[in-house]
Amino acid sequence: MDYTILVTGSTGNVGSQVVKQLSSFKGKVLAAVQSKNRAEEVKNTGAELVEMNFNNTETISAAFKGIQALFLLTPFVPNMIEISDNLVEQAKKANVNHIVKQSAFGSDTEQGITMNRLHREVEKIIESSGINYTFLRPMSFMQNYLGLADSIKTQGWFSFPLGDSKTSFVDTRDIAAVAVQALTKSSEHRSKTYNLTGPEAISNYEIAETLSNIAGRKITYVDVSADDARKRMKNSGMQEWSVDSLMELFGFQKGSNASVVSPDVERVTGRKPISFVQFATDYAELFRPS
Repeated sequence: MDYTILVTGSTGNVGSQVVKQLSSFKGKVLAAVQSKNRAEEVKNTGAELVEMNFNNTETISAAFKGIQALFLLTPFVPNMIEISDNLVEQAKKANVNHIVKQSAFGSDTEQGITMNRLHREVEKIIESSGINYTFLRPMSFMQNYLGLADSIKTQGWFSFPLGDSKTSFVDTRDIAAVAVQALTKSSEHRSKTYNLTGPEAISNYEIAETLSNIAGRKITYVDVSADDARKRMKNSGMQEWSVDSLMELFGFQKGSNASVVSPDVERVTGRKPISFVQFATDYAELFRPS
């Protein structure tokens, strides 16, 4: 019987990369999706699409049937712990052998921000389940800047309430590369926790300079106050819980912990992590004027 891996969150920034990088895996790869009709990110990867709803235990049980390894990526929502607890319980019933969980950088600081506290609670659930595990704790994603690409192209600037603080942003392709190693070579990565960062800590002023060079025009970073950032998010329709959590994350990024550079990407993959310059070069067309 084929060794079978199920990837949850398979259409997101990280999950879609995990599925793509598993395309050469000799076993079976399942990509959990909410709808097979809306899974363009993972079509034509060789993975089998499996419809699964985090709030429907029957679909979870069916998706978990016969799998040996699980890439666990759950949405960051107020009931994340309840969702994850049910997923782990269903994994136990299905005799899943190994869970690779995407967590968050700083989750070992249990009194930290909401995002980290929730992820640590889920880690504890997995630890107490008896299932083999690997925890991936990535720093903020370089790919988050792709969400700003349209406004950068049209306006020539972007803003955050981060001052000149530096963050060791990580490329989601590197997170996926580490995940693939853990999923396909589980015996080497059991009970391991990896902190995943880029090769250096950089500020948004440096990011603006890099994007300017890549786009061939001036792109400016505008530092805004926390109050202004909060108002903009609320005016865009974001829920209060999400706004509060994101503001906490910005506060974390302004602290010294976010500038930590970890060797774990290179340690696991055997190569240096992708730099922001390389990331911007790879996605250059998205930042250049049409």
